[in-house]
Amino acid sequence: MRSFFTYLQESKNVHMEHVEDLIFNEGVVGARKAVFFLRDLKNMLGGHSNKRINVTVKWDGAPAIFAGVDPADGQFFVAKKGVFNKTPDIYKKPGDLAKLSPELKSKFTIALKELPKLGITKGVYQGDLMFTKGDLKVERIDGKPYYTFQPNTIVYAVPTNSALGKSIKRANLGVVWHTTYTGNSLQNMSASFGKTITNKLTKTASVWQDDATYKDVTGTATFTKRETEILNKMLSDAGRLFRSTPASMLNAIAEDEDLKIRIKTYNNSKVREGKPFANPRQHVRGLYNFINAWYQKEIDSKKTLRGKKTWEDKRSVVMAKVFSRANDLVKLFTLMNQLVVMKLVIINKLNKASDLGTFLRTASGLKVTNHEGFVAIDDINGAVKLVDRLEFSRANFSPDILKGWQK
Repeated sequence: MRSFFTYLQESKNVHMEHVEDLIFNEGVVGARKAVFFLRDLKNMLGGHSNKRINVTVKWDGAPAIFAGVDPADGQFFVAKKGVFNKTPDIYKKPGDLAKLSPELKSKFTIALKELPKLGITKGVYQGDLMFTKGDLKVERIDGKPYYTFQPNTIVYAVPTNSALGKSIKRANLGVVWHTTYTGNSLQNMSASFGKTITNKLTKTASVWQDDATYKDVTGTATFTKRETEILNKMLSDAGRLFRSTPASMLNAIAEDEDLKIRIKTYNNSKVREGKPFANPRQHVRGLYNFINAWYQKEIDSKKTLRGKKTWEDKRSVVMAKVFSRANDLVKLFTLMNQLVVMKLVIINKLNKASDLGTFLRTASGLKVTNHEGFVAIDDINGAVKLVDRLEFSRANFSPDILKGWQK
């Protein structure tokens, strides 16, 4: 790992995985990466980072918005995610917005009017659209007035009498930038994220903008000496678990795409149910039943004996590959649980850095929550998500949590 300010270069800002899922995606290499990510985050929050890692905040905005200059003709545009299509789906003038839904047309009309004021002369910036003027509300929370906006699942709140609140009130549009794209055509642009963007842009009162780059604006998001000692012990335990988990088991899953998908699907099903992962041995039993049932469904769907036999043979191979070594699989999930525990300790500390209130909207009122999560980046190992899946991911799927589009 080299510099805190080195960009992570990618062809596009693509899907990122949860840090604990590295052990399934990349086997031994991924497990080592996961431990290193958490170690370096611990060092950063303990004031001993040596600038090895960068962190960005995952804002729960919607929709994704792109703004920049088309290298083909030098014209400014705004766009949704179709910007990098073979035929780019971009909006350079109001007439281009006619095909959008009424709500999106309204938002992108404001964006097309306001974002040219930022002085973008080349390249493309991607961000999360947080609000347009009509989205702001005044709500009382614990008896005090707040400006609130809810682009997606999370409700963001800021005191009306604060400097931040007054800035948001003046704005016609709010956006948080997280990715920069450069290249000589839209189709071949490369992405870089994890660095400040707003210092390159013109400031204007009609646009509230921020970077996703992590900032401890409260001065409280650092580990105490005791907290650092506790995490050091956790890291030591994770290292011991890693060494005791056979490399052959880790790599067997990483090298089998179907098996990896089944395991991650089962893990995600527990998240959606709002259930913490059971102890590792119970989790392995549940996983066995889940995979066995999945294959049985495939077998039952086949019309011929030959077709059924093919899928029975597939099931036998997969089940023998890992479940004949159930104790090794238990060790793997014990390691995963240890990574999750460390991740949550770090997330809880990172969450203390924000000066923006975050809530979930329920039928009975607002409920305090945390940020959607964070992204940890280094220029060697790439980027991973740090999300409290039992909090945010569950809320994202829960019918009890009212989303921004639910009126």
